Amino acid sequence: MAPYLSVIIPAYNEEKRLPESLKSALDFLKRQPYSWEIIVSDDGSSDGTARLAREMLQGYPHQVLVAPANRGKGHAVRQGILAAEGQYVLHSDADFSTPIEEVSRFLKYLENDFDIVIGSRALPDSKIEIHQNLLRETMGRTFNLLARAFSFHDIHDSQCGFKCFRGEVARNLFSRQRLNGFSFDPEVIFLAQKKGYRIREEPVIWRNSAQSRVRLLADPLQMFGDLLKIRAMHRDTQF
Repeated sequence: MAPYLSVIIPAYNEEKRLPESLKSALDFLKRQPYSWEIIVSDDGSSDGTARLAREMLQGYPHQVLVAPANRGKGHAVRQGILAAEGQYVLHSDADFSTPIEEVSRFLKYLENDFDIVIGSRALPDSKIEIHQNLLRETMGRTFNLLARAFSFHDIHDSQCGFKCFRGEVARNLFSRQRLNGFSFDPEVIFLAQKKGYRIREEPVIWRNSAQSRVRLLADPLQMFGDLLKIRAMHRDTQF
């Protein structure tokens, strides 16, 4: 029987941060009345990320997927979601900057009228307990403004790494999603709006982790270039 919830954790050289994250995820999930699985999608790590994940998840429903080379966060999330069997699918950053407990609210919306619930740090009720530095926050707001101009509409924070989907919706979108880097989020939102899926943006708790994987110069330039490609890339995409 397919699990109720699949939790996807993309990971790249996360040997130091992953133990705390997996412990918090397991502590939460073991208390829930529903079935679940954890999928760690290792994006070609050069450290012991995959070995550690297997050790910590032994005896629990899980998958550890290992890419032969580093491809990017978008690739890691896509591989995890396409392997997931859950009725609902959550993908979260490996540091759980948004605590996994927030998923309980998200699932209630998915059980009723919504297909996708997007965590947001930009709504009035969001609780930013530990901020990014000013430069990164400014870059994030600027990127989202550009993304709203070029890729999607009405979403205030595309880059928060905490999103939940109906399982069939996630698999439908990610089977069509192509970008391997950090711009996969606007691409998925663009595809979801093109399809007409019902999307809710939900405020979350956010505790920034100082060990960001985003390179301050190279990645924003790449992400902006990707924004310019999304509409053209999916002009003929059919559902």
